[in-house]
This record gives sequence, C-alpha cells and structure tokens, in this order.
Amino acid sequence: MSDIDRLFTQLRAENRKALMPFITAGDPDLEFTAEVIRELATRGCNMCEVGIPYSDPIADGPVIQASYTRALDKKIKLAQILKMLDGLQADVSMPRVTMVSYAIIYRHGLKRYVAEAKAAGVSGAIVPDLLVDEAGELAAICRDEDFSLIQLVTPTTPRERAVRIAESSTGFLYYVSVTGITGERTVLPPSLIENVGWLREQTDLPICIGFGVSKPEHVKLLAPVSDGLIVGSAIVRRIAGAADRPRGVVLKEVGDYAAELLAALESC
Repeated sequence: MSDIDRLFTQLRAENRKALMPFITAGDPDLEFTAEVIRELATRGCNMCEVGIPYSDPIADGPVIQASYTRALDKKIKLAQILKMLDGLQADVSMPRVTMVSYAIIYRHGLKRYVAEAKAAGVSGAIVPDLLVDEAGELAAICRDEDFSLIQLVTPTTPRERAVRIAESSTGFLYYVSVTGITGERTVLPPSLIENVGWLREQTDLPICIGFGVSKPEHVKLLAPVSDGLIVGSAIVRRIAGAADRPRGVVLKEVGDYAAELLAALESC
C-alpha cells in the first residue's frame, strides 16, 4: 500500500474526509513553500499537492498560472523542489503529492522521476496532461514502487473513458468539478453530485473533487459524495502576497483559511 492508500483506509474507517490544499513550489520561494506545508500539516490538513511550475499548464487558471510564472522567473529547478520536499520528511507526516506535467516526467525519465520523488518523501503524482491511452508505462512503474498515479476525470469525459482512467489510476481519482480551468467560483454545477455518484459505482478508488472548491458551503455540499476536497486557487492567491507582506501574517491567513474549511468538513 502507498501512503495515500493508508491515509484513505484510515479516513474511511473513521468516516472522515480529506482536505487537500494545493500550493505552488517556489512561490515566492522554496523556504516559504516549506513553511506553508508545515503550517497546513499543523492545522490538520490530510495531504498537500505541490505544483511543479511549468510554462504551459493545460488546466490552470490565472491565479495558479501567475504563481508558476513567478517561480519560473526565479529559475527554480525540479532538483531544488525535491530537495525542499526531502527536508520535510523529518517533521511532516501528511502525504505530499506533486502536480506535474507529463512533459517534465518524460524529460526527467519515468523511472528516475518516480525514484527521486519517492526518495524525497513524495507519495504520488497528479499528471493532468497524461492521456489514459499513453499511461501504461508510467502506471506500471508507479504500481511497482507503491507510488500513486492520480489521474483526472472531467464532466465531459466519456463514461467508457472514465472507467479506463479509473482502472489505470492508483491512490485516488481526481474529479474535476467544472468544465474549464482552475479558479474560485461562487457556485458549482448541479450535475456534479450525480456525476460523482455514477463514478463511485464504477470504482473502489477514493474520489476527490477539485476546481472551484473555495468556500465552507462548497465543502458542506460536496463532502457527503466525495472522499476528499482539493483547494488550490484560494490558497495560492493568499500566498501571492508573501513577497510584499510580513510572512508570518500570510502564513497565519493561510492556516486560518484551512482551519475554516476543516471545521466545515468536520461538521458534515
């Protein structure tokens, strides 16, 4: 079992759901990224997604794209990100996963990426631009290494294809709540609950919902039908001010926001 498998086994036994914040590695710098991860763990978050900056993300909205650009402008490299994550192993127990383009994994080498990420304490990878038709080699490597390969299902994914994605994924399935790009939204589509309910009948994998999740009311709506909720842009937006504001203030704001969502999750 991977660390993610163990996490969801425990949460299901306790009838609890996961809160999974997303942050961009290196925005405003890697030292602050590490501080944020520690703060989120201290507040009780269950897993953290760490975005590997990429010049051409396919699904990220303007907030996350801007954070990637800021990190890339500082020439932050994959090796530096993995070194930062490695430094968290001694004091952060919640699983960390990378949100990473397949182009980065392919260029680095599939086996090498999995081996180096796992050695740095990473439990899995979300690969948004990996087509299920081309996922076989990476999926096999990840299964051999107990390293979760998390893939995305969207509202427009044909149902036969969604089943294939579930079959080649491990850890959990990332269900994209809305058609389009990441970003905070005031409302979520009414078909979301029905679509997730159908997907749950097709797989035993935990299903976690992301894109647009940013408010306690979203948490209360989606927690009953999901195994976890992913919050990205709302956190990245709060971190964006860290370069020009006291970092302790920004860190507390991020922690307080996570605590607000966790309280909503626990009340469900």
